[in-house]
Amino acid sequence: MSIYSTIKKGMKANKKFFAVLIDPDDAEPNGIQHVLKLAEKAYVDFFFIGGSLITKSNFASVIQQIKKQTNIPAVIFPGSMFQIDNQADAILLLSLISGRNPDYLIGQHVQAAPLLKNSNLEVMSTGYMLIDGGNTSTAQYISNTMPIPSGKKDIAASTAIAGELLGNQLIYLDAGSGAAHPVPSDLISTVKTQVNLPLIVGGGIKTPKQLGEAFSAGADVAVIGNALEKDPSLLKSFSETLKTS
Repeated sequence: MSIYSTIKKGMKANKKFFAVLIDPDDAEPNGIQHVLKLAEKAYVDFFFIGGSLITKSNFASVIQQIKKQTNIPAVIFPGSMFQIDNQADAILLLSLISGRNPDYLIGQHVQAAPLLKNSNLEVMSTGYMLIDGGNTSTAQYISNTMPIPSGKKDIAASTAIAGELLGNQLIYLDAGSGAAHPVPSDLISTVKTQVNLPLIVGGGIKTPKQLGEAFSAGADVAVIGNALEKDPSLLKSFSETLKTS
Protein backbone atom coordinates (compact mmCIF):
# COMPACT_ATOMS: atom_id res chain seq x y z
CA MET A 1 0.00 0.00 0.00
CA SER A 2 1.30 3.47 -0.86
CA ILE A 3 2.06 5.97 1.88
CA TYR A 4 -0.73 8.23 0.70
CA SER A 5 -3.22 5.34 0.68
CA THR A 6 -2.14 4.48 4.23
CA ILE A 7 -2.73 8.05 5.41
CA LYS A 8 -6.06 8.32 3.55
CA LYS A 9 -7.27 5.00 4.97
CA GLY A 10 -6.12 6.09 8.44
CA MET A 11 -8.02 9.36 8.14
CA LYS A 12 -11.26 7.51 7.42
CA ALA A 13 -10.66 5.25 10.44
CA ASN A 14 -9.69 8.23 12.66
CA LYS A 15 -6.16 6.83 13.05
CA LYS A 16 -3.48 9.39 13.85
CA PHE A 17 0.07 9.39 12.47
CA PHE A 18 3.26 10.73 14.00
CA ALA A 19 6.16 12.03 11.88
CA VAL A 20 9.63 13.10 12.95
CA LEU A 21 11.24 15.88 10.93
CA ILE A 22 15.00 15.65 10.42
CA ASP A 23 16.80 18.72 9.09
CA PRO A 24 20.05 17.53 7.46
CA ASP A 25 21.76 20.77 8.49
CA ASP A 26 21.23 19.88 12.15
CA ALA A 27 21.89 16.17 11.78
CA GLU A 28 25.02 14.40 12.96
CA PRO A 29 25.49 10.64 12.32
CA ASN A 30 25.60 9.70 16.01
CA GLY A 31 22.65 11.92 16.82
CA ILE A 32 20.56 10.44 14.01
CA GLN A 33 21.43 6.94 15.11
CA HIS A 34 20.14 7.72 18.61
CA VAL A 35 16.91 9.20 17.25
CA LEU A 36 16.37 6.22 14.94
CA LYS A 37 16.61 3.78 17.83
CA LEU A 38 14.18 5.81 19.91
CA ALA A 39 11.83 6.21 16.95
CA GLU A 40 11.53 2.45 16.46
CA LYS A 41 10.50 2.02 20.10
CA ALA A 42 8.13 4.99 19.93
CA TYR A 43 6.25 3.65 16.90
CA VAL A 44 7.00 6.66 14.72
CA ASP A 45 5.12 6.35 11.42
CA PHE A 46 7.25 8.51 9.10
CA PHE A 47 10.48 10.42 8.89
CA PHE A 48 10.27 13.73 7.03
CA ILE A 49 13.67 14.84 5.72
CA GLY A 50 14.44 18.34 4.50
CA GLY A 51 14.67 22.01 5.34
CA SER A 52 14.14 25.47 3.92
CA LEU A 53 17.89 26.03 3.65
CA ILE A 54 20.42 23.21 3.26
CA THR A 55 24.04 24.31 3.66
CA LYS A 56 25.66 20.89 4.10
CA SER A 57 26.18 18.13 1.54
CA ASN A 58 24.77 15.33 3.71
CA PHE A 59 21.17 15.22 2.43
CA ALA A 60 21.65 11.88 0.65
CA SER A 61 23.70 10.38 3.47
CA VAL A 62 21.01 11.22 6.04
CA ILE A 63 18.40 9.39 3.96
CA GLN A 64 20.81 6.50 3.44
CA GLN A 65 21.34 6.18 7.19
CA ILE A 66 17.60 6.17 7.85
CA LYS A 67 17.00 3.48 5.22
CA LYS A 68 19.83 1.31 6.54
CA GLN A 69 18.90 1.47 10.21
CA THR A 70 15.08 1.49 10.23
CA ASN A 71 12.02 0.32 8.32
CA ILE A 72 10.17 3.58 8.96
CA PRO A 73 9.29 5.24 5.63
CA ALA A 74 11.48 8.18 4.61
CA VAL A 75 9.51 11.06 3.09
CA ILE A 76 11.31 14.06 1.58
CA PHE A 77 9.99 17.41 2.84
CA PRO A 78 11.78 19.58 0.28
CA GLY A 79 12.77 23.21 0.60
CA SER A 80 13.85 23.28 -3.04
CA MET A 81 14.19 21.14 -6.17
CA PHE A 82 17.71 20.24 -5.05
CA GLN A 83 16.28 18.11 -2.26
CA ILE A 84 15.44 15.03 -4.29
CA ASP A 85 16.95 11.62 -3.64
CA ASN A 86 15.77 8.29 -5.01
CA GLN A 87 16.77 6.45 -1.83
CA ALA A 88 13.69 7.86 -0.09
CA ASP A 89 10.25 6.28 -0.26
CA ALA A 90 8.21 9.37 -1.12
CA ILE A 91 8.27 13.14 -1.50
CA LEU A 92 5.80 15.82 -0.53
CA LEU A 93 5.50 17.94 -3.67
CA LEU A 94 4.88 21.20 -1.83
CA SER A 95 2.99 24.06 -3.46
CA LEU A 96 3.13 27.10 -1.17
CA ILE A 97 -0.53 28.03 -1.59
CA SER A 98 -0.50 30.51 1.30
CA GLY A 99 2.02 32.68 -0.54
CA ARG A 100 2.11 34.52 -3.84
CA ASN A 101 5.65 33.69 -4.93
CA PRO A 102 5.32 31.86 -8.29
CA ASP A 103 8.64 30.09 -7.79
CA TYR A 104 7.18 28.14 -4.86
CA LEU A 105 3.77 27.72 -6.47
CA ILE A 106 4.99 26.21 -9.76
CA GLY A 107 8.51 27.35 -10.72
CA GLN A 108 10.51 24.87 -8.64
CA HIS A 109 8.06 22.14 -9.63
CA VAL A 110 8.70 22.60 -13.35
CA GLN A 111 12.44 22.20 -12.78
CA ALA A 112 11.96 19.15 -10.60
CA ALA A 113 9.31 17.45 -12.76
CA PRO A 114 11.62 15.45 -15.10
CA LEU A 115 13.64 14.19 -12.14
CA LEU A 116 10.54 13.16 -10.23
CA LYS A 117 8.91 11.50 -13.23
CA ASN A 118 12.01 9.35 -13.75
CA SER A 119 12.41 8.50 -10.07
CA ASN A 120 10.91 5.71 -8.01
CA LEU A 121 9.56 8.17 -5.46
CA GLU A 122 5.90 8.25 -4.54
CA VAL A 123 4.95 11.86 -5.28
CA MET A 124 2.27 13.35 -3.00
CA SER A 125 0.87 16.69 -4.14
CA THR A 126 0.66 18.88 -1.04
CA GLY A 127 -0.93 22.27 -0.49
CA TYR A 128 1.57 23.87 1.88
CA MET A 129 0.37 26.69 4.12
CA LEU A 130 2.59 28.79 6.35
CA ILE A 131 0.79 29.95 9.50
CA ASP A 132 2.20 32.70 11.70
CA GLY A 133 4.02 31.00 14.57
CA GLY A 134 5.04 34.14 16.42
CA ASN A 135 8.38 34.76 14.76
CA THR A 136 9.92 34.92 11.28
CA SER A 137 10.54 31.35 10.13
CA THR A 138 13.28 30.32 7.72
CA ALA A 139 10.61 29.14 5.28
CA GLN A 140 9.00 32.58 5.35
CA TYR A 141 12.28 34.36 4.78
CA ILE A 142 13.55 32.06 2.02
CA SER A 143 10.24 31.93 0.15
CA ASN A 144 9.69 35.69 0.52
CA THR A 145 6.04 35.14 1.46
CA MET A 146 3.85 36.26 4.34
CA PRO A 147 2.33 33.58 6.58
CA ILE A 148 -1.39 33.51 7.20
CA PRO A 149 -2.12 35.28 10.53
CA SER A 150 -2.95 32.69 13.18
CA GLY A 151 -6.24 34.42 13.94
CA LYS A 152 -7.48 34.44 10.34
CA LYS A 153 -9.34 31.13 10.25
CA ASP A 154 -11.45 32.16 7.27
CA ILE A 155 -8.40 32.90 5.13
CA ALA A 156 -6.81 29.60 6.14
CA ALA A 157 -9.98 27.66 5.34
CA SER A 158 -10.45 29.36 1.96
CA THR A 159 -6.81 28.68 1.08
CA ALA A 160 -7.15 25.01 1.98
CA ILE A 161 -10.38 24.72 -0.04
CA ALA A 162 -8.57 26.22 -3.04
CA GLY A 163 -5.78 23.68 -2.59
CA GLU A 164 -8.29 20.83 -2.59
CA LEU A 165 -10.10 22.15 -5.67
CA LEU A 166 -6.77 22.49 -7.47
CA GLY A 167 -6.16 18.79 -6.91
CA ASN A 168 -3.80 18.66 -3.94
CA GLN A 169 -3.84 15.32 -2.12
CA LEU A 170 -2.77 16.69 1.27
CA ILE A 171 -2.92 19.97 3.17
CA TYR A 172 0.03 20.91 5.37
CA LEU A 173 -0.37 23.62 8.03
CA ASP A 174 3.07 24.70 9.25
CA ALA A 175 3.98 27.30 11.87
CA GLY A 176 7.63 26.87 10.88
CA SER A 177 10.62 25.23 12.51
CA GLY A 178 11.25 26.61 15.99
CA ALA A 179 7.98 28.57 16.04
CA ALA A 180 7.14 30.36 19.28
CA HIS A 181 3.74 28.67 19.28
CA PRO A 182 2.05 25.94 17.19
CA VAL A 183 -0.83 26.29 14.75
CA PRO A 184 -3.89 27.18 16.89
CA SER A 185 -6.39 24.41 17.51
CA ASP A 186 -9.34 26.48 16.32
CA LEU A 187 -7.61 27.17 13.00
CA ILE A 188 -6.84 23.46 12.56
CA SER A 189 -10.44 22.47 13.30
CA THR A 190 -11.85 25.12 10.96
CA VAL A 191 -9.68 23.94 8.08
CA LYS A 192 -10.49 20.30 8.84
CA THR A 193 -14.23 20.91 8.56
CA GLN A 194 -13.82 22.56 5.15
CA VAL A 195 -11.74 19.98 3.27
CA ASN A 196 -11.91 16.25 2.78
CA LEU A 197 -8.16 15.73 2.64
CA PRO A 198 -5.66 14.39 5.16
CA LEU A 199 -4.29 17.25 7.24
CA ILE A 200 -0.63 17.49 8.27
CA VAL A 201 0.23 19.90 11.08
CA GLY A 202 3.71 20.89 12.22
CA GLY A 203 5.85 23.65 13.65
CA GLY A 204 6.04 24.77 17.26
CA ILE A 205 4.77 21.52 18.81
CA LYS A 206 7.01 21.22 21.84
CA THR A 207 5.00 19.21 24.38
CA PRO A 208 2.82 16.08 24.41
CA LYS A 209 -0.11 18.32 25.41
CA GLN A 210 0.31 20.41 22.27
CA LEU A 211 0.55 17.23 20.21
CA GLY A 212 -2.70 15.96 21.70
CA GLU A 213 -4.39 19.28 21.01
CA ALA A 214 -3.34 19.15 17.35
CA PHE A 215 -4.77 15.64 17.00
CA SER A 216 -7.99 16.55 18.81
CA ALA A 217 -8.44 19.57 16.55
CA GLY A 218 -8.25 17.44 13.41
CA ALA A 219 -4.62 16.79 12.45
CA ASP A 220 -4.20 13.41 10.78
CA VAL A 221 -0.41 13.62 10.80
CA ALA A 222 1.50 15.66 13.39
CA VAL A 223 5.13 16.56 12.81
CA ILE A 224 7.73 17.05 15.55
CA GLY A 225 11.15 18.44 14.74
CA ASN A 226 12.88 21.16 16.72
CA ALA A 227 11.74 19.85 20.12
CA LEU A 228 13.36 16.46 19.45
CA GLU A 229 16.59 18.03 18.25
CA LYS A 230 16.87 19.55 21.72
CA ASP A 231 15.68 16.48 23.64
CA PRO A 232 15.25 13.19 21.72
CA SER A 233 14.00 11.47 24.88
CA LEU A 234 10.70 13.33 24.42
CA LEU A 235 9.84 10.78 21.75
CA LYS A 236 8.55 8.36 24.36
CA SER A 237 6.10 10.85 25.88
CA PHE A 238 4.96 11.99 22.42
CA SER A 239 4.34 8.36 21.54
CA GLU A 240 2.18 7.87 24.63
CA THR A 241 0.04 10.81 23.52
CA LEU A 242 -0.37 9.21 20.09
CA LYS A 243 -1.70 6.00 21.65
CA THR A 244 -4.46 7.86 23.47
CA SER A 245 -5.46 10.13 20.54
